Formats: sequence, C-alpha cells, structure tokens
Amino acid sequence: MRDPLAEPSDLIRSVSRALRVLESVGRAPRGLTVKQIARRCELTVATTYHLVRTLAYEGYVIRREDGTYIVGLEVADRYRELVAAFRGTPAVGETLRRVALETGWSHYLGRFVGGQVAITAVAEGHRSPYLEDLVPGFDEGAHATALGKALLATLTAEQRHRYLREYGMRPFTSTTLSTPEAFEADLAAGERRGMQLELGQFRQGVACAAVLISPDKDMERRTVLACALPASEMMTSARVVRTKLLTAARAIADSLATDN
Repeated sequence: MRDPLAEPSDLIRSVSRALRVLESVGRAPRGLTVKQIARRCELTVATTYHLVRTLAYEGYVIRREDGTYIVGLEVADRYRELVAAFRGTPAVGETLRRVALETGWSHYLGRFVGGQVAITAVAEGHRSPYLEDLVPGFDEGAHATALGKALLATLTAEQRHRYLREYGMRPFTSTTLSTPEAFEADLAAGERRGMQLELGQFRQGVACAAVLISPDKDMERRTVLACALPASEMMTSARVVRTKLLTAARAIADSLATDN
C-alpha cells in the first residue's frame, strides 16, 4: 500500500499510472481488456489505451487475439536482473549451491531491502519440501519464517513493533505467531538456542532455521542464512541443523568478504 503522505512533490504521474497498469495486468493471469484495466486503475479509457500501447511497444505487456493484455517477457528479464543483483557475485551463489547439495536442505539468504525483510538468494536441496513462495524478492511473512526472525532480531524492540504494525502478522498456519508479545518470546528463545527457528508457522509440516551471517551497523548490510527441512526432521536433529547451519554461514561469510 502506497503512503499518500510520502508522495514526492516531483512525482511523474504518467510513470506512476503506467506502473499501476502493469501491476493490474500482472495480478490477472487470464488477461484484462483496456476497459477492465481502466476500471481497476481508476483511469479513463483513453488514458489507459495510451499507457497500454506504450507498455506493449516496450514489451512489458502483450496483446492477445481476444483483445486482452497479459504481462510481457520484459518483466521476466527485469526479474532475472533483480535475482542476479540480490544474489551477489558468482562465488556467493556457488557457495550457497554447494551447501544445499552437501546437506540436501534448501538454503536461503536474506537481508533488509528498503527496510523490508527480503529473500535475496535461494539454492534448492533435494531433501527439503518445495516452497514455491520462497523465491528471491519475497518480502512477506517475516514473523513466520526463521529468516525473517533472524533479521528482525537485530532490531530494537521498538523497531520490531513498528515493523510488525506496518506489515502485519498474517496467519499462514494455525501455529503462526499472532501477537508481538509471542513474537518477542520466540525471538528470546532463539537467542538462547543460538539460531532462530520455526516449526510449521509458515507452512504445515515444514521447519526453518536461520542464523546471522553479517552483523552490521547498517541494517541493509545485515545478512542471514536459513535452511528449510521437514518439521519431523528438525524436531529430532535441531543440534545437527544448528551445527551445519553455522558451518555454512561461515563459508557464506567468507564469500561475502571476498565480494567486498
């Protein structure tokens, strides 16, 4: 949700409208007509037509034979560029893939991006359940993932409460933490344990653990490493998970240091 109070004085409205059109088309996989786009974006049909024609020319939307518009391939190109920028140099990606291969668990890197918790890199492991939502750029559910907890644990209590108020505590499962008080208690338990943990809070039957790789005064430079595995395995092997995760975190830290 955009904050109207934060709108810049030099906002270029044609650009803003074009992005709203692109967002609307992206949310409709079956496609939208110009009239449907205009209605959803609260624009005139004439204005919408000009915006859609421009986006189609640039490759960001595609007009189908039935007159509806869908997202174009240029969006995919921008996403690949986002993933590459988030992941960092090849050394970081290679280290992450090696760790996933050795353990069999999917591993994730995360950091703050624009003040939000975001996944920045993923390496799938063959023993981990597939989580289609956890892809680079995912910025929801910080309260329900170990990756999010590990990052939010680096903030002050006041900063965390502000974050949770702003982004909410969506109940992904019946065990998702739903109050700031419960969240604070969970973070404290994670600090004592030496890793942040969640069992079925984001997805039933799946567990996730995370540790901090790079503490830094600049919150945008703080990096965490997380892994996902079946909840049943986590319940019997938490200490093993912690040992392997910390070993992997040191290897990732070395790769990040090489990047810098």
